[in-house]
Parts: sequence; C-alpha cells; structure tokens
Amino acid sequence: MSLSKEQRVYDVLDSRDIIYRVVEHKAVYTAEEAKEIDYSISGQHCKNLFLRNKKGDKHYLVILGDEKEADLKYIFEQINSTRLSFASETRLDKYLGLTPGAVSPFGLINDDKKEVEVLIDKDLIDVPMICFHPNVNTATVFLSYKDFEKFLVWCGNEFEYIEILKQR
Repeated sequence: MSLSKEQRVYDVLDSRDIIYRVVEHKAVYTAEEAKEIDYSISGQHCKNLFLRNKKGDKHYLVILGDEKEADLKYIFEQINSTRLSFASETRLDKYLGLTPGAVSPFGLINDDKKEVEVLIDKDLIDVPMICFHPNVNTATVFLSYKDFEKFLVWCGNEFEYIEILKQR
C-alpha cells in the first residue's frame, strides 16, 4: 500500500525532526481563496509557481510571498535562462507528482532525479514562519523558515535566492 501524498510529507518532516503544525481546511486553488481561511496560526503564505524554460529542458519551482506577483522576464534575466512560462499539468505531475492547486515545495520529495531547481524570493529568508500545502490543497503546513531550509537541503535539489519586485 502506498502512502498518501499528504502523509508522505508528514513522514519526511518527522524523519528530519522538523517541527510543524497543520491546519486542515476546505480545498483552495488560489492564494486569494487561501486568504479566506481562518488559520489560527500566523505565518507567511506563499505562491508556488511551476515554470519551464523555452526549450522545456529546465524546470523551476518559484516560491514567493502571496502578496507579490512574479515578473517572469525579470526572473529569467536573474537566472540567465531563456524565456519562462508556466509548465503544463502533465509536466507538473511528471516532475513533482502534483496537481494544480496543490503546487508546493513538498512536491520535491517526488523529484527523484533532482530535475527541478528551486528559486526562492530572498524576502522570505527573514520570515519566522512559512506555510505550504502538504501536496494536497485541503491542508496547510506551518514550519519555521530554518526548518524549511533544512527540508530543502534534505531534498537535494538546487536552490537559489532571487529578487521578486512586484507587490500587489
């Protein structure tokens, strides 16, 4: 029997001694819908964008605060890439094992070949608590930023910090 996508996230976090809290809620598909949830825990909510380069041979998970909007041109210039666009649902499933509405860095546990590079808004570094869906959109996991970095290191995917300028 295989573990659920959600339970696999909790098992990985537990195995790494990462402290987290979970809030279960109705399904949400956008950052705007997520703002309507009463979480009872404070934390930086994030948008997670799954992108590909023009050739389709490089894939990126961009993580930014939910109050910002990503300028894809500015991002590809920072990382010396070709033009970026949103990757298809097929690619999202292939590389991260996820579906739209549940895009999360926790999907990296499904990237056995470490093909997805993670681009993180450098403004997130100083937030005390950060939150993401646990690979399903009916719950939100809250953890310290330090523990989030610990998770990223464990995953083994390349990651770098970038500048996201646009505020809503």
